[in-house]
Amino acid sequence: MPELPQDHPPVLRVAIDVPLHRLFDYAAPETIAPEALKPGQRLAVPFGSTQKIAYLVGVEEVSEVSRKQLKPVTRILDQAPLLAPDDLRLLHWAARYYHHPLGEVFAAAFPVGLRQGKAAILDLPIRYVLTDAGRALDSAGLHRAPKQKQLLEALQNSPNGLSEEQLAAVENWRPALKQLLAKDWVKIGDGDMPADAALPLIKGTPIECNPEQSAAISEVCDGLGRFGVFLLEGVTGSGKTEVYMQIIREVLERGQQVLVLLPEITLTPQLENRFRQRFAVNIAVSHSKLTDTQRQTAWLSMQQGVCSILLGTRSALFTPLPRPGLIILDEEHDTSFKQQEGFRFSARDVAIVRGKLLNIPVVLGSATPSLESLYNAQSGRYRWLQLPNRAGNASAPRVRLLDIRNKALHEGISAALLAEIRQTLDKNEQVLLFLNRRGFAPTLICHDCGWVARCAHCDANLVIHFREQKLRCHHCAGEQPIVKFCPSCTGSTLTPLGLGTERVEQVLPTLFPGKTVIRLDRDTTQRKGSLEKYLRQINEGQADIILGTQMLAKGHHFPNVTLVAILDTDSGLYSIDFHSAEKLAQMIVQVIGRAGREDKPGTVILQTRHPEHPLLTTLIREGYNGFARQALDERRAAALPPFSHQALLRVQASDAFRPKVFLEEVKKLAGKLQAGETLILGPVAAPMAKRAGLYRYQLLFQDVNRQALQQLLDSLTPAIDKMKKEKHLRWSLDVDPVDLY
Repeated sequence: MPELPQDHPPVLRVAIDVPLHRLFDYAAPETIAPEALKPGQRLAVPFGSTQKIAYLVGVEEVSEVSRKQLKPVTRILDQAPLLAPDDLRLLHWAARYYHHPLGEVFAAAFPVGLRQGKAAILDLPIRYVLTDAGRALDSAGLHRAPKQKQLLEALQNSPNGLSEEQLAAVENWRPALKQLLAKDWVKIGDGDMPADAALPLIKGTPIECNPEQSAAISEVCDGLGRFGVFLLEGVTGSGKTEVYMQIIREVLERGQQVLVLLPEITLTPQLENRFRQRFAVNIAVSHSKLTDTQRQTAWLSMQQGVCSILLGTRSALFTPLPRPGLIILDEEHDTSFKQQEGFRFSARDVAIVRGKLLNIPVVLGSATPSLESLYNAQSGRYRWLQLPNRAGNASAPRVRLLDIRNKALHEGISAALLAEIRQTLDKNEQVLLFLNRRGFAPTLICHDCGWVARCAHCDANLVIHFREQKLRCHHCAGEQPIVKFCPSCTGSTLTPLGLGTERVEQVLPTLFPGKTVIRLDRDTTQRKGSLEKYLRQINEGQADIILGTQMLAKGHHFPNVTLVAILDTDSGLYSIDFHSAEKLAQMIVQVIGRAGREDKPGTVILQTRHPEHPLLTTLIREGYNGFARQALDERRAAALPPFSHQALLRVQASDAFRPKVFLEEVKKLAGKLQAGETLILGPVAAPMAKRAGLYRYQLLFQDVNRQALQQLLDSLTPAIDKMKKEKHLRWSLDVDPVDLY
């Protein structure tokens, strides 16, 4: 029986960042007026023997816990809530839908510093602005000082000035800035960012749009001020970014803010540059390569209304917007929008719910929309906007399958492809080679006895990284030196098997002497600023051959690339995961889209040993929409998403036996709890049964009725919490999984 209040301070119900599906009650400080306590504030509270940051969820009069046992809050960290009521509603919905502890969901909405209890004070970085002399200067006069010229032009395009973080996009920028300061063309600003309302919104002239772009802009602009989801499907090079920017202009003119989400960090520098050239408003950027302080500044800049546009990756989704006007997800199909660890939310799906709560439109853009989004567009849930033609004078590239069966290959490159590359380079045009596998080779094998270098902690081969002389696991990051002799037979004929980008990079200078090769993958872009440097070299014509992994496939605009080749098209053709065909088709179409994006015609070559494979022939003959029609028909026949809904319960433990036994108990429990006809499949070992030393099993729930599935999970998750578990056994629930690994 809850205890009735007797002139006691109110009870504060809080969420804490711990993996428990429950809230905690604390006594409010007697010195704080009850009306000063509002959901969305951060508190410091005692928790066991430590102090934790908690998030106020509700102010109650009674508690299930005796008041004598309630610990008092240590201190209130925020005078006013950092989250608005709509932000709180979104977090509560996400915790319910994904069946995840509310405290961890709240923590995901804040940058690291605020999660640690730091003050929510917007500490703006030093900004450099032009003096009157600098504004009047013609940058052409600095042709002998290219770095100074580049910095001056960047500042001339940024009326609000630029921070050191933004200037860092120019390599070795400090000496050039020192010269500009000495000449009194640049000065240090006062540290404040001017209010956007006092500034002109647009710089330069928007590009003239074709009829399809204009129609898309008009339809979204007509929908501003109310909720609606727009699927902007445009072939690669169709000018989706220009459509975004012209809609954003309309939103800014209404005095509202825009959230633009991107799947990959690699896309951020290019889009940020285009946005800064077009918009004179304050723009915030948030992604994982920035420091915690930089991300906190971006969060607070939007939350306090100082910035009008936020460009960010998945985690930026929950950033508060006091003047919300529009949410855009570029490359909406990309699986990077799905968090794969911890709080496993889909940024695309949560963005749509957020748009509904805020009553603003959401634009999903892609050349290769997810099958779920296409199904929703075809069903009339989304408004379907199509850009079937490339913008300007660009025409679709010529695509052909190159049969490499029984053909000699030079490190994965056929003689026919070599000839095409030479012809392209002879015309001073660029070549892009795509291979979605980093490292030197995926396997080290003994030619004498067949021994293969395997990871001791995962069911996976060790990948050769030749330059570092390492064998590395790409799943647990374990590594060891390359062995010289076979551990099994002591033989010395250890042979690399298969291709990685590092191996292809090694042979290209010998095949094409005198040509500049740039390799873009996770290994070559780890250093800060390296990606921006490589992209700049490519766009300035300082690269002849661009070699890379999937980070090359999305969104990049390389005007002089006229030949694109996928070296190993077959690697994704055969998989046990039903999502794999969709992902492969999207990747191929996105890579094809890098060719011939301006007035020069493009050619795309897909090297394959399966030229008659239905996926490839359909893509070449009917394009992505032809593939999607076929794939949706297959999914409908098999009752797979989007014609049903799934949740995947994963379990891992250091003991090989316990995960399966645990899931068998869960399956029995779920059978008793369910009232509907939810399919419960498994338990089975995960496709990678052992990873990072842990054995993994999974149980799949599937139902054509989303509500029935959610009702089962509502009953099941608290019941699992109460089950007796081994100390080192961990379980997680993935609602709407994007892969079954």
